[in-house]
This record gives sequence, structure tokens and C-alpha cells, in this order.
Amino acid sequence: MIIVLLHPGAMGSSLGAALVANGHTVRWVGEGRSAASRARAEADAFTEASDLRSGLDGAEMVLSVCPPEFALQVGVGVAAAGFRGIYVDANAISPESGRTVAATVAEGGATPVDAGIVGPPARGGARPLLYLSGPQLPVATVAEAFGDSWLEIVSLDAPVGAASATKMAFAAWTKGSAALLLAVRALAESEGVTEGLDHAWATLIPDLHERLTRTAAGSAPKAWRFRAEMTEIAATFSSAGLPAGFHEAAAEIYGRLDDLRGRDDAGLDDVITRLT
Repeated sequence: MIIVLLHPGAMGSSLGAALVANGHTVRWVGEGRSAASRARAEADAFTEASDLRSGLDGAEMVLSVCPPEFALQVGVGVAAAGFRGIYVDANAISPESGRTVAATVAEGGATPVDAGIVGPPARGGARPLLYLSGPQLPVATVAEAFGDSWLEIVSLDAPVGAASATKMAFAAWTKGSAALLLAVRALAESEGVTEGLDHAWATLIPDLHERLTRTAAGSAPKAWRFRAEMTEIAATFSSAGLPAGFHEAAAEIYGRLDDLRGRDDAGLDDVITRLT
């Protein structure tokens, strides 16, 4: 198949690499993309298209993996270009946002498939889960495209929105609890009780300080992406009649770390300084 990847970030490029390994041609649109995106695309042997229309010409599938706040914008662009293949929305967005994107691309003639990625990029032996939902035949086509790759494909017998809801529920805990842990430590720093909190953790929850250190290092360079994801999770809770405030606050926590974007050398002290 000819598959267009929009766009080759860390996660998207790993999925694209899995498709290339299965013999598919993966195109990407270089126009307006960063040097880092170009480096990833070249390393994974993607084929460059000069613009979206030329990239979509003859393509059978689009795979959208971008920051959540751009999911609809990408769908609008593909719909405007008249794409009529399978559109896989694999973004970290709420079920309602997913249904909006699906309706948008369907108006342009495409067949939407909802996807939710759970886990790290498929690199170095990592095996993320790719949940799929929507019409049965296109879901089966997407699952077959990935085939026996280093992803685990889970096809849900459910409509568009179910895969996104699965992703939202999972990330609500993993990234939501990470934000809470960082906020708790920032509170202790602000009140001057870090020593007491560390003693309580060491006595009663001995693994928590190590988790805190890992969380700070892992969240700092990527928090700029997590903020919008927390907003989508909050919307998911709200639509289910549940309090949205947990994840609205998590969005603010991650928002305070925006200037650590890409800082792989950032640690706990850098995070706490920005939170307080």
C-alpha cells in the first residue's frame, strides 16, 4: 500500500517504520516540517512529497499522528484535498473530538478509522498497543497493514470513538497521576517540608521517590504535548458526567513546563522550579 504519514514525530515515525518493514511505501510531506522530522523520515526510509496534494495522489491510507490540538486541522486539510481512502486518526483526543475528525474526513470522501496508541514509540523492543475501532472492513485493512510488526494490534468491535476513549482512560491515569505527583512535590518544596515528605515516602511508599525522579525526567521534555492531551481527557470526563477538574489541573501543571521542551537534560530541580 501507499500510506501517507502526517507527521513523523517520535511516535508517528515508529509506526511508519513498522509499515515500511511490512513492505508498504510510507510518504511524508516535508513542507513546513522541522529538521528533526526530516531526520526521522530519512532514517526510516519514508518517501518525501513536496505538498499534501502530491503526497495523497494515489495513496490508499492516511495515518495522522500529531499533537492533539492539530488533529482536526490535519483532517480538514486531507478532506479539502479530496482524499477518498482510509483515514486513520491515531491522535490522543477525546471520543467527541475523534467523531468530529471522522465526520470531517468522511465529508471529503474518506473512510475514517479511530485509533488509540498506548505505550511508548515502537523502538528498541518496545511493543505499544494500537487500538482500532470503526467500520469492520477498514479496521481489518489497517490491522493487516501493520501485520506481524512490533506493535500489538487490538481491533475493537465498536464504533469510531471507542479507540480514542481507551487511550483517554489509560492516559488519564498514567499522565494524570504523574502530574499529581509532581504537584505534590512542588507543594512540599513551597511549604519547606520536603524532608518530612521524603521520610514519609521512604517509610510507607518506598518506591515513590524513584518514581518521582523518573517522572520529572520523562515529563520535562514532552510536557508541551501532554498539556493538550490533558485537556482532551478533561473533556472526555466531562462528557461522561464525571468531574473534569483533575485533568484541567494536570494541563496547567504541564503547561508550566513548556520551556523545558526538548530538554533531555532537565531533571527534578528544573521541574519543581517552574512549578513553584
